Amino acid sequence: MRIGSNPHKVQKKIALENNHRVVVVVFIPQLTGYYQKSLDVFKLCIESLVRTNTGEYSITVVNNGSCREVKDLLDAYSSKEVDTIIHHARNIGKIDALVGAARGVREELITLSDADILYKKNWDKATREVFRTFKKAGSVSPISFRHGLFYGTSSVLREVLFGRLEFSYEPIPENFEDQNKYLSSINWNNEKDDQVEWPVVSLKGVKAVIGSGHQVLTLKREILFSSVPEAPSLTLVGGNSENKYIDEPIDKAGFMRLSTYNNYAYHMGNEIESWMEKIPSGEKEDFAGYHPFPLEKKKVKTSGHRAFIIRKHLVKRLFKFFYHQ
Repeated sequence: MRIGSNPHKVQKKIALENNHRVVVVVFIPQLTGYYQKSLDVFKLCIESLVRTNTGEYSITVVNNGSCREVKDLLDAYSSKEVDTIIHHARNIGKIDALVGAARGVREELITLSDADILYKKNWDKATREVFRTFKKAGSVSPISFRHGLFYGTSSVLREVLFGRLEFSYEPIPENFEDQNKYLSSINWNNEKDDQVEWPVVSLKGVKAVIGSGHQVLTLKREILFSSVPEAPSLTLVGGNSENKYIDEPIDKAGFMRLSTYNNYAYHMGNEIESWMEKIPSGEKEDFAGYHPFPLEKKKVKTSGHRAFIIRKHLVKRLFKFFYHQ
């Protein structure tokens, strides 16, 4: 039986603390072999997120069947630092853990992050500036990536072809060292010349790089419910899962895929290097209060897959004809 009425029924609606949430998925089954240093890497990831947070975002960590040491580490953080922790008893697959958690949040901007990302100060500010300026941006990565011009970017290239964005190839020498650290982390050859040119778009004095990787990116929430497949991936990791559930849906929904003009994060891999421990140094950032900005609401109309593929190839060919070096 029930006595009285639930007092929460007469209370006002819940107010969001901010409009940005970071979702990190971690899978460390043991601390041996490939995963020997992974807990230390994960510690740096979370500590850099906590230290660089000025109150503009909340943090969700999804423990995807990791060992006991991961749970103990997460339990050590206060609810103010990491306010949501999801524990899976076994690994349900990276993409299903990531997308499942992201679809359950309420914030408008959602950062999807691997557990080996090292965040620099002001990474979220730089990311939000791109969203604020480029209204059709669907995703923004804080890792500037020079080689993403044609990866999931047909919507960006179309904006350039229609003259809605200024486009240029230009050197960004201040990104040279960070770019090589990223290339090393994914086993690509380092670049030798800091004057190599990047594909850059600009609008209202703000610049961004076309394209990004998918180790970390911030996307608009609506993409998760418009063009991301509804069926589970059922893939442990890799394969075509990240392209199908993260990369392609951004482009298919007609949103732009960008990264910040300068680099604000690093991909660490599974080994600690001495320079990494210096990045999240110093005292934690003071919470400066929440400063929301309105996101442009776009009614998403996704075309069929075949129509999307045809459009993508046509845009790519036209862009190469007019702009490709």
